[in-house]
Amino acid sequence: MKVCTQNFGKNAQKIDAYKKLGGYSNIGSRLFDLSQFELIDLVQRSGLRGRGGAGFSTGLKWSFVPRGGKPVYIAVNADEGEPGTFKDHYLMREDPHRLIEGIIIAGWALGARNAYIYVRGEFLPAIETLAEAIREAYKAGILGKNICGTKYSLDIAVHRGAGAYICGEETALINSLEGRRGQPRLKPPFPAVSGAWNMPTCVNNVETLMSLPWILENGPEEYLKLGTPKAGGTKVFCVSGDVKKRGIYEARIGIPLMELLESEEYCGGIAGNLKGCIPGGSSTPVLTAEECKKANMDYESLADMGTMFGSGAVMPFNDTHSIVEMLNTLGKFYAHESCGQCTPCREGTGYVQRIISNIANGKGKDGDIELLRSLCKGFEYTTICPLATALAIPVQSYLQKFCSEFEAAILRNPEHASLRLSESYRSAGWW
Repeated sequence: MKVCTQNFGKNAQKIDAYKKLGGYSNIGSRLFDLSQFELIDLVQRSGLRGRGGAGFSTGLKWSFVPRGGKPVYIAVNADEGEPGTFKDHYLMREDPHRLIEGIIIAGWALGARNAYIYVRGEFLPAIETLAEAIREAYKAGILGKNICGTKYSLDIAVHRGAGAYICGEETALINSLEGRRGQPRLKPPFPAVSGAWNMPTCVNNVETLMSLPWILENGPEEYLKLGTPKAGGTKVFCVSGDVKKRGIYEARIGIPLMELLESEEYCGGIAGNLKGCIPGGSSTPVLTAEECKKANMDYESLADMGTMFGSGAVMPFNDTHSIVEMLNTLGKFYAHESCGQCTPCREGTGYVQRIISNIANGKGKDGDIELLRSLCKGFEYTTICPLATALAIPVQSYLQKFCSEFEAAILRNPEHASLRLSESYRSAGWW
């Protein structure tokens, strides 16, 4: 069953084509006959959880937004800057009107009159497609004042970011949206209470909002059946790495990882001998090949295995890859993308990266592995946002499961080898 990708390849970028495919059928009595609280309850019963990585209940998140008095804003998180994650980019390019319909549903539930789609600046084709779809929706009376003849009005604007990974964090996104430096805010207050322009703001992922039209059309019970009892629906996985068919695949939540990787319906098999897999984006703990055989792609199963479901970025790798080099690449990214606001992140990510780089380049020393573990423990969960933790967690995971590769890389240091030889001579009493 396809929820978010059912219109891929069907020219759904155009409003007429989208309507022929059943689009905007919810924007009428089906939606507006429901009260805000009835709609929020419906979404809660569907089991829809945030698809950006955190996996928090969407309906519960909406229920935190205060009613009355202040205006409410919706901010759509389309920044998508984590390595290996590219689903939202394609969702917006292939089916922009489904996102617009999802925003209208969310807007009615929250009583919002303004929504902002915060898109990563490099996604120019997606931005152009969205802008054209929004123009068509205004022209058709689906956006703007008195939508479809009702008393409800909603405006949507596309905001182009400047390509900073940190702006995927919701409070940094809000700061950037306001024209400030894209740096995370201390919480509380949470955005639901005081977000954009100090007003209640709900930040939702693209895929989360694009699930709403299907839920409203088919009912929350049917959506829940597609997934697991604790997480309804499907998930759009973006699979890269060593598989025969890389790409975007929508599958039920709870699908076995190896079915996703090996089935002809999806990735078509592993290219080479499977060594391990990053299951949910670069910040999630890695799985070994043996663990991959036991993994199911849902929140609870992966948590029980000591990793995370994350954003759905699945990256299997074969035995031709060096774990040390992989972590070196990952470390460069996180050290570069730190906003510099918190000392443990600003200094710690760079320090960790320099040690990993030395190991990868044959300059590792005794004690480097222990020092990496100590540093990561020191700056994990000590910063305003989880960027430093997003590096600490995979470093700890790689060292735990592939420590022998780091030890072997350290032994390749010529100076280290000479030191070891001198120590062996000294212990033998040769001098």
